[in-house]
Formats: sequence, structure tokens, C-alpha cells
Amino acid sequence: MRRQEARDLARSLMDASGLFDWRFRFDHARRRAGVCTHATRTISLSGPLTDLYDADTVRAVILHEIAHALVGPTHGHDAAWRRAARSLGAPDSARLPSSLPAPDAPWVGTCPRCGATRRLYRAPRRVSSCGVCSRSFDASRILTWRRHGVAASPGGAYERELASLRARR
Repeated sequence: MRRQEARDLARSLMDASGLFDWRFRFDHARRRAGVCTHATRTISLSGPLTDLYDADTVRAVILHEIAHALVGPTHGHDAAWRRAARSLGAPDSARLPSSLPAPDAPWVGTCPRCGATRRLYRAPRRVSSCGVCSRSFDASRILTWRRHGVAASPGGAYERELASLRARR
């Protein structure tokens, strides 16, 4: 859905729910679709996910966050929130279906043994090994990293930790 359309829809639904003094904005989240922040009276949608989702999904996310705004900060996804969500016509589930599209993660770590991958939106901070073919840290299964498809080093503290591990072998 286009962001301007999503912004207009959000403002319309917020006003219809009496949230005239609440703000709306987009953020850069890639793992959650929306958030309701009571302290700043703000409903925010993930810009990257809004770009990928259809209008019905975006509407459901907006209504989900409006339900949070209406019931207050102490309710989470409890019965009061579920009642509010249902009354707005929003799904009363705390999670979106995993079948929805997601933005590509720029960092991909690959196990040198089994080829399993781990995808991250930010550079890894710590050295890690494969969790698929080994249940505990194994230096022979340290993930190798690519960023946007090109071999890359996460840098800084990661490189120091990796050098330290290699020196112990």
C-alpha cells in the first residue's frame, strides 16, 4: 500500500475512534507492523512493511493499534483489548500471519557445514555458530557473513572476538 494512502486511512480511522489528539507516523521497523505509544500519544506503522502489505492488512494493523490506544497502556493483548479490537473490526490476534511478505534482511550468515542460514537486519555483534547442526557453540561451525549478497565483515567488536577465538585454537 502506498504510504500516503496508509497515512490518510490511519488518520481517518483514528479520528473516527475519537483519537483526535493522537499523532500518526511511520518508522523503520522491519519485524513489527505497528506500535501504540501511550507516553507520546502516537500510533506508528512500519514504513517498510506498509510498502509490502495490501490495504486490508494495513487497515487491520491500524485498527489493532487503535484498540491499544483505546484500552490504555496496561492491557497488552488481554480480554479488554480483544473486545476493543473486535468492536473496531480488527483481528483479535496479537500476531500477523507469517505468510505475509517481509523485507529482505541485508545480513545473511551461512553455516560452513550444513549451509543453514540466519538472516539479520543489523550486523551481528557477537560471533555465533550454527544452531541447526549444533546445539552449543562450535568454532568449526562459525557463520560466514554476506551483506547484500557480498562477503562482508561485521567489523569492530565482532572481528576482535573472532580473532580471539581463532587464537585459542
